[in-house]
Amino acid sequence: MKYDEAGKPVGIHSVVVSAQHGEAVSHELLDAFIRCTVIEPVIDSRWITPETRIHVNPTGRFVIGGPAGDTGVTGRKIMVDTYGTVGKHGGGAFSGKDPTKVDRSAAYMARYVAKNIVAAELADRCEVALAYVIGGIEPEAITINTFGTGRIPDSHIEELVKSVFSFGVSDYIEELNLRTPQYLKTAAYGHFGRDDQGFRWEETDKAWLLKQLAF
Repeated sequence: MKYDEAGKPVGIHSVVVSAQHGEAVSHELLDAFIRCTVIEPVIDSRWITPETRIHVNPTGRFVIGGPAGDTGVTGRKIMVDTYGTVGKHGGGAFSGKDPTKVDRSAAYMARYVAKNIVAAELADRCEVALAYVIGGIEPEAITINTFGTGRIPDSHIEELVKSVFSFGVSDYIEELNLRTPQYLKTAAYGHFGRDDQGFRWEETDKAWLLKQLAF
């Protein structure tokens, strides 16, 4: 959803549907079927705007699914691994997922950006939200919330962030050294707020640039 400054919904930013299908079903047929039987009956047309993005199986064909296509161990309580009840989270656990899964890697990137915003003295508090669709390379949305503590408008901080950081998944996997064996250290005591473990996402090396561009 898209919201105005008062928090009222003003339209739908993106609709994402991933549906498993038979081998003989083409993407064009599935797309038309999902639009007419799922999206159009469920979503009031007044919320659909010319800017609304609709993604049906954005990764392509989805013939193999369920346990045969997506097995693995995951499910540690994400509230324990992150911020408790203080910050919002996307719901996807970290453990058992490699860095290409944005449930894990985008959470690290959001942490990195938020720390640099605060270190740059652009705000006293900051929450960074990144929204991706499955198979997407760049985020559908980047949202900055400083809870009224920002020294410049949140919209300005958002533009600065986009100019300083790269939010392509492969880019920040490299930026944050996420392919480096290091995750055993996250098995206890959480993934964030531990400056003594060498986690790249805890560094504030971009704060000087944000501050320079802001002021």
